Amino acid sequence: MNLPSGIIPILPTPFTADDRIDVAALRGLVDFAVEAGAAGVGTPAFGSEFYKLDAAERTEVIETVLSQAANRLPVIVQCNHTSPRVAARLAADAAKRGASAINTALPRAFAVSTRQLEDFAREVCDAVALPVIVQDWNPSGESVDAAFAVRLHRRCGNFRALKLEEPGIGPVIRAIGEETAGHVGVYSGWGGLHLLELQPAGARGAMPGLAVADVLARVWNLGAARRDPEAFALFASVSPYLQFSLQTFEQFHHAEKRLLVVRGLLKSAAVRSVTIELGEDAGRYLDWLLVHLQPMFNVPRAAI
Repeated sequence: MNLPSGIIPILPTPFTADDRIDVAALRGLVDFAVEAGAAGVGTPAFGSEFYKLDAAERTEVIETVLSQAANRLPVIVQCNHTSPRVAARLAADAAKRGASAINTALPRAFAVSTRQLEDFAREVCDAVALPVIVQDWNPSGESVDAAFAVRLHRRCGNFRALKLEEPGIGPVIRAIGEETAGHVGVYSGWGGLHLLELQPAGARGAMPGLAVADVLARVWNLGAARRDPEAFALFASVSPYLQFSLQTFEQFHHAEKRLLVVRGLLKSAAVRSVTIELGEDAGRYLDWLLVHLQPMFNVPRAAI
């Protein structure tokens, strides 16, 4: 399978009032992704609160999404762990369950040498025949570079993409494409905030949250690479929301789920503990943002 190009939203994990996974709601989110024109979906990733799920819940999420997707769109299963052996076992299990591709995040809980990061990625790639995306979110420093991608590509033929979270990486995207003859691409993360900047540089797609995935899919399809004015207008309309939601990662969960409730796609905006608590100012601002997003989604004002 070739990795898809376009918008690949990360599915949030919906929770019931008694803190269980809301399987019915999760199935509805998969249906929405299909209707939104997504090129695929990702789960259980950072945007899915994967780090708050136990092993059984993680399996439940994966199996629910795979069965609901029913080959209508690719499902990229996230396999994260600090131990490469565990991440590799998770990847092998996901492959057996029917994943379309694997995404694994490089371990960044503490300083790690580039050699160890390469060894980590190689062990995960060697565990499966599926295409592998290697994600690097490094809040304390620089992400891996084009040279890392080239070396890993030479060692692992199924390494097919990096997912990077920062702006200003156009030269990295171009260098990876040129030095791997297009076999390795780059997805932009960070909520899709850098989409307009990085699509013209050759980004393969973006992996944002789900709540505005339909809008971002329209932006992508209009062709930001051609500097389409409608793409700019659409992106400008959601940019304040993206900027607010990404102030902290836990704030992203709260904003995404509240917008999904407003859109009628979730009944509960519950974010699993431990999480932040939005202050009054932040809560009022988020409400104001959602009011101004409503015309785009044709949602009644009374829904907030």
